[in-house]
Amino acid sequence: MFNRNRGLRRAAAIVSISSLAAGCGILSSDSSDDEGPIVVGTTSAPSTLDPAASWDGSWELFRNIYQTLLSYPNGATAPQPDAAEECAFTDSTNRVYRCELRKGLAFSDGEPLDAAAVKHSIDRIKKINVNGGPAGLLGSLERVQVPSEREVVFHLNKPDATFPFVLATPAMSIVEPDGYPADQLREDGQVVGSGPYKLESYEDGERAELVTNDHYEGFADRHNKAVTIRYFKDSAGMVGALRDGEIQVTYRGLAADDVITLQGKDGKDEALQLVEGSGTEISYLVFNPEDPWAGRKEVRRAVAQIIDRAAIAHKIYQDTVDPLYSMVPKGLTGHTTGFFDDYGDPSVPKAREILTRAGITEPVPLTLWYTTDRYGSETGKEFKEIKRQLDASGLFDVTLKSRPWKTYVGGYQKGEYPVFGRGWSPDFPDAENFIAPFVGEQNALGTPYPAREITGDLLPRSRRESDRANVEREFERAQQIMLEDARLLPLWQGKQYVAANTDISGAEQAMDPSTIMMMWQLSRKTSW
Repeated sequence: MFNRNRGLRRAAAIVSISSLAAGCGILSSDSSDDEGPIVVGTTSAPSTLDPAASWDGSWELFRNIYQTLLSYPNGATAPQPDAAEECAFTDSTNRVYRCELRKGLAFSDGEPLDAAAVKHSIDRIKKINVNGGPAGLLGSLERVQVPSEREVVFHLNKPDATFPFVLATPAMSIVEPDGYPADQLREDGQVVGSGPYKLESYEDGERAELVTNDHYEGFADRHNKAVTIRYFKDSAGMVGALRDGEIQVTYRGLAADDVITLQGKDGKDEALQLVEGSGTEISYLVFNPEDPWAGRKEVRRAVAQIIDRAAIAHKIYQDTVDPLYSMVPKGLTGHTTGFFDDYGDPSVPKAREILTRAGITEPVPLTLWYTTDRYGSETGKEFKEIKRQLDASGLFDVTLKSRPWKTYVGGYQKGEYPVFGRGWSPDFPDAENFIAPFVGEQNALGTPYPAREITGDLLPRSRRESDRANVEREFERAQQIMLEDARLLPLWQGKQYVAANTDISGAEQAMDPSTIMMMWQLSRKTSW
């Protein structure tokens, strides 16, 4: 994805994880755990501990402490059984999906995990129905049936070949019925799951201590006995902790300056390695249709005509991201370059013409919101650059505002922001997941976007097709509609970087297809 030809020094070993195949690589998978927990740093702290409330980066913790029916064993790009022993559609129309659970499943407290617990976990997501929460993933689910203790049958209201991918997302984590009410979120800060680890202790925004769950039955082959996750406010603090030996791994939130340094451009550091993986993370702007200015298509189109993505990628991110001209990133079936094809290079005269034709002759006042602690240390700089570009055109008068993620989420869910920034890492590796979550009356943005041709025709048609290579035409049309509406404005496509001490193994196998770290893959090297 990246177009960078930098000479990489021995100090920062870079390995590709574009293939997640298990097996040999630069790092060994053997481990010794005599030195205590592996400590992992990230700038992406959970917003909640309850899966029914989360359609965001909280999944990074959930994947390790909860379990789903299906997941992604090392090397898999399609969902495979985890809590389930087997799953399959039982009809030819992709409307009835059956799973049989493994024998002897139990939660971390020893209570049995049966089909009724699975039904409870899925049903409560729809019943609680958190605005901007994961209920939006279950639009095709009609009801859940439990014929026996180990059998769960999902009846869909329409064909949906992507339903197995939905079940593999951490949103569909299985929770213990006694601890997670059917009609409200759990708010006592406790967790009872059935994942590879149990949550030993948790300090909101500070750390999560994970230890081996002795009751776990699933595909994960743990290479360590404990992991501590530390949450940092910025990349500088996180990398400083890595260099000082306070943490051994970082897995999200490295700033561009730190990536460049770790690549060896400014000097070598033989104690650290950088694992570089192809990614499908995207950054984009969201326009609130209820705002008097952002709700006008001409205003949105004028912004799209001015924004210089290449300048953002180069000046702010030092080419560690690529400009993006479609909500579907490069590398997935259906990717287009619609925003470049229609708008071309940034042009103030073209933007002025768009506004003038709409009778807008004075600078448009816009307030742009961003979060201070979710998408990396460059986010503030990125929005200052966007403000600079729009203000310099003479066509806009931009005000910037920001909040920490936990309060930022509530703001956009309540429709408080005229324009706001979001990032997106896929729930699963399919073009659908860069379109469906953002459209419909209920979506991941908390901002209704009816898009009836997409929700009523294109998505249902694509979901009837099990071979995802055959849905390119539907997704190209969906992107054209989104381009014309300009409700969402793609900015850049990123890549995933993991920095680690050189005595850590398994980092190149630790990312699943949605770039969530599987902590159980990490280990300390026993020999070179």
